[in-house]
Amino acid sequence: MSVGHTEVTTDPVISCDESQEDCGIRDVLDRLGDKWSVLVVVELAAGVRRFRQLQRALPGISQRMLTLTVRRLERGLLSRTVHPTVPPQVEYELTPMGHSFTHVLKALSVWSLDHREAMADCRSAWDAANPDSGIR
Repeated sequence: MSVGHTEVTTDPVISCDESQEDCGIRDVLDRLGDKWSVLVVVELAAGVRRFRQLQRALPGISQRMLTLTVRRLERGLLSRTVHPTVPPQVEYELTPMGHSFTHVLKALSVWSLDHREAMADCRSAWDAANPDSGIR
């Protein structure tokens, strides 16, 4: 916040004009809004990984789900290199666009850490006020 800034800003930071319903956000959420994609990108931000390295770094992900996730991410955010060995060795790494996305993830990570306690408090208060909602 700037020194002279004393009011809460309520104007939207993101807005779409009438010709674009979702401002391109829908496509990004379709690609990265699942349980594992962001975690794969975060792991690959540290460098090149083989399939099994990715699988070990993401406890709970099945081989099939990791395969589906990296295939979806290959459509722009990561590259796959197959080395002609027996058995074939496959490595994954972020593309330049994938690396640029890590800056967005860093900002999201900072925001989530800054607001973790407040979000937990809000959830607890809401849950206490709505005990029969079934939402958790």
